[in-house]
Amino acid sequence: MNGPGAPRTARDAAAWLRGARAVRLRANQMLALAEQDELAHFKLNPESLDTAADYVIETIRERYPSLEIPFHSRWRHFRAGGVDRWSRLARTLDDDAPSTERARIRFDLAVTSVLLDAGAGSRWQYRDPDTGETYTRSEGLAVASFQLFRQGLFSAEPKAPLRADARALAGVTSAKLGRALQADASNPLVGLEQRAALMRRLGAALESRPELFGADTPRIGHLFDYFATRAEGGSLPAPFILESLLDGFSGIWPDRPKLDGIELGDVWHHPAIRANDATDGWVPFHKLSQWLAYSLVEPLTEAGIEVTELAALTGLPEYRNGGLLIDLAVLDLRDPAALTVAHAVDSTLVVEWRALTVALLDRLAERIRTRLGGDRDPMPLIKILEGGTWQAGRRIARERRGEAAPPPVRIISDGTVF
Repeated sequence: MNGPGAPRTARDAAAWLRGARAVRLRANQMLALAEQDELAHFKLNPESLDTAADYVIETIRERYPSLEIPFHSRWRHFRAGGVDRWSRLARTLDDDAPSTERARIRFDLAVTSVLLDAGAGSRWQYRDPDTGETYTRSEGLAVASFQLFRQGLFSAEPKAPLRADARALAGVTSAKLGRALQADASNPLVGLEQRAALMRRLGAALESRPELFGADTPRIGHLFDYFATRAEGGSLPAPFILESLLDGFSGIWPDRPKLDGIELGDVWHHPAIRANDATDGWVPFHKLSQWLAYSLVEPLTEAGIEVTELAALTGLPEYRNGGLLIDLAVLDLRDPAALTVAHAVDSTLVVEWRALTVALLDRLAERIRTRLGGDRDPMPLIKILEGGTWQAGRRIARERRGEAAPPPVRIISDGTVF
């Protein structure tokens, strides 16, 4: 980033990197390098974007023939197996409970579930005690986290189990979480201890920010009240939601880069990304935080708060969207042997892959809108992701690598990024 709008100090740089605009700008900077064939690990084949767009459209039409596509959010996964779990739970709430409490509960549920929604690994599965059905990966984590929330694991008050408060979160251990997620030696879940530690750090974050989460009984759901007081004319911009999440939860991430003592979160270094300021080399993604921002749209809308500027958020740089681009040859690895080894999330290969995913999702979305005869309003990115690129990425993975559908690139995950 250069010019008059460039960050002047390290603190300014940290604030800039913790925003959706920085995610998109740095992703496009990486794409420009790919267009010049100057990346170390990936070669771009732009002619394959049309093939990818057609494949995504085919997936959309199979799933949503009327093109009535819901938003990409955690709430879709709570309906795994065709069971509307949230609606069932909502019917158990006291009829006299205010709509604000309903919104707080939805915030409590969405935040804890999303923060547990990093890659589960190919061997883990979860059996839903209500239906007897077995789920894996993201749907499995959604159903499992829904059940453990319903059972009150995140509440310190037995008479009010449907909440996530600081005291209960501080007491989450890998043993407790493992039992709730049915994880053991024969059913291993990637990053179990890291997920438990993330919940404990989440509890500490609630305690440290009473202006966001309340002073008397710090709770995730009080973040709804914070947003409600800042909604002007009944509306709230999506970038503000994301920036608030990145601010409030900045301390929960393990061993992440810092600038001027400020935790950056899902931000990684790449030597080819240059700037004449303290953002030099840094590439932000904020995948889980953006996934969370998308997942809070529906609770806010139900509570009467319109979320605006959704197009300012980006596509999610995770392995389904990114895998789609490799499997359909939009991206080729210069060294095919790289597909046979596992890569750390901070490796230049993974940083390139994720940044290119963000930028190319925008390019794909343009083609998809044109082919479907729509424009930005009726087919926003949040619907294209759901319809959409995420499902198409899973579909092509199954076609190429079987029912387990692992991503084309193997990732060393700590359970807090992918």
